Amino acid sequence: MTDNASLKRRREAATPRGVGVMAPFFVSRAENSELWDVEGRRYIDFAGGIAVLNTGHRHPKVIAAVKAQLDAFTHSAYQVVPYEAYVTLAERLNKLTPGAFPKKTTFFSTGAEAIENAVKIARVATGRSGLIAFSGAFHGRTMMGMALTGKVVPYKTGFGPFPPEVYHVPFPSALHGVSVDDSLRALELLFKADVDPKRVAAILLEPVQGEGGFYVAPPELMRALRRLCDEHGILLIADEIQTGFARTGKWFAMEHYDVVPDLMTTAKSLAGGFPLSAVTGRAEVMDAPAPGGLGGTYAGNPMAIAAAHAVLDVIEEEGLVRKANQLGEVMRGRLEALRARVPRMAEVRGLGAMLAVEFCQPGGHTPDADFTRQVQARALEKGLVLLTCGVYANVIRFLFPLTIPEPVFNEGLTILESALTA
Repeated sequence: MTDNASLKRRREAATPRGVGVMAPFFVSRAENSELWDVEGRRYIDFAGGIAVLNTGHRHPKVIAAVKAQLDAFTHSAYQVVPYEAYVTLAERLNKLTPGAFPKKTTFFSTGAEAIENAVKIARVATGRSGLIAFSGAFHGRTMMGMALTGKVVPYKTGFGPFPPEVYHVPFPSALHGVSVDDSLRALELLFKADVDPKRVAAILLEPVQGEGGFYVAPPELMRALRRLCDEHGILLIADEIQTGFARTGKWFAMEHYDVVPDLMTTAKSLAGGFPLSAVTGRAEVMDAPAPGGLGGTYAGNPMAIAAAHAVLDVIEEEGLVRKANQLGEVMRGRLEALRARVPRMAEVRGLGAMLAVEFCQPGGHTPDADFTRQVQARALEKGLVLLTCGVYANVIRFLFPLTIPEPVFNEGLTILESALTA
């Protein structure tokens, strides 16, 4: 029988250490919010494949849609021989995403590809090259993605030099003493000391930072960025790769704000585990690149497109936007009730079901990564899969499927409470 220990030895011999692996076990099957390893042990999944499984593992409608597509065709390369499902999905995203203006959408395979192409589109549309991102941001592991990412270890260490004309400003965090005014002053100084705003193509940000620690962008920051972008002819790009598709209690996190971006990138839960990403934006901006400037051999893969149609149907039919808020409210209440018993819990934050808890040394704001790792390890021993994040690796984020059954959700919360108070 195949066992976890032997597979681990084979993995270490056959694959590079640069691909970090969290779990010491290997999955053999999964269903909705649960998975089982090769030795038959069951785990509750509060990681969701890093925000990919808002509709759960192997949702029957997603599986059925992919099987039907397999019986039709598997590949033609959309830019060689197009297919209707691609166009229909673009129409659906154009309608769903924020903004009462004509929009267009193009598809790729990964979130990093979406970011790369959003940058390409912005640069062609504006005729400018500068880019501004935020500390703590995560925008991918490609060269441009790493340049935009605002976290050095482990994503940027040793991989430079990176593409030029990328600038970072601090992301607001009241817990760590960074206000919206601080961020805006840094942006103003950037325009005075480092780059003429008339040379900036785009400002990119995650409405809720993912890898950075689930810090929520304050509404006043978003409004100020919109004003600055409009004043200087800069495009505002919302990276909704982790926040999209009901996770935050809205279809998209930008719906929590009273401003809209010019371009939006999506991926992860768009196709329920199949590789698909998208760039959606103002039609005139999206049309800036010449024919052939966008695309990719596997971009808009037919099976992934079919899966995405099913995902959108499931979110609508099963009321997952509403359920995200309900699940988030329950989890937030359970976590807040533990604050007195867990003095290292510095803050519980997030939107909808995109929640996280940050751990600091008692009585202060010094990050406590050791305690964070201990909580994660204790939970895993008890059968609960959790992810850490944050620039200081002192945050645990929760990305359970929104389709999680109530008994399984409550079981997971009980394990989490045990791991926090052990």
